[in-house]
Amino acid sequence: MGETLLDWLSGIPGEIQMMVLSGFPLTELRGSIPLAWMNADWAWPWWKIYLLAVAGNLLPVPFLLWFLEPVSRFLRRWKIFDRFFDKLFEKTRKRVGKKIEKYEALGLTLFVAIPLPVTGAWTGSAAAFLFGIPKKLAFPAIAFGVAIAGGLVTLIMSGALAGIDFLVGSH
Repeated sequence: MGETLLDWLSGIPGEIQMMVLSGFPLTELRGSIPLAWMNADWAWPWWKIYLLAVAGNLLPVPFLLWFLEPVSRFLRRWKIFDRFFDKLFEKTRKRVGKKIEKYEALGLTLFVAIPLPVTGAWTGSAAAFLFGIPKKLAFPAIAFGVAIAGGLVTLIMSGALAGIDFLVGSH
């Protein structure tokens, strides 16, 4: 998926590609950071990878927080979209319901911070909407979760690559 998206983005500066990958719902920073570490064309220091990934992952969040409710309300006038949003929101409720209902913004931060698929900023934004977390609390909660997740993925990648380097014997 990431390579196909990179092919589509070819010709655009690597930093922009990194931010687009980080903001895309299927890759987010959980996919873009490993791709950046393994991309020979992007021989960037860890801090640049981290900052680009976090910034790119946060770009869609304000739009999601502000427009998810009016867009879903508008599209629900058609049965196909109504079913789509029912399924999307039901899946989101099942994944995050108890944690976010109980801990609200802190639960949202912890959920987004888990560096696993489908726990990122996009799902966090949907969860904030579903559970009525005010935007002024939701954005910082999601941003903090994204920063934590980015740090964890960066640490995992740097440790994994250092381990491989050690095992291969280029020390």
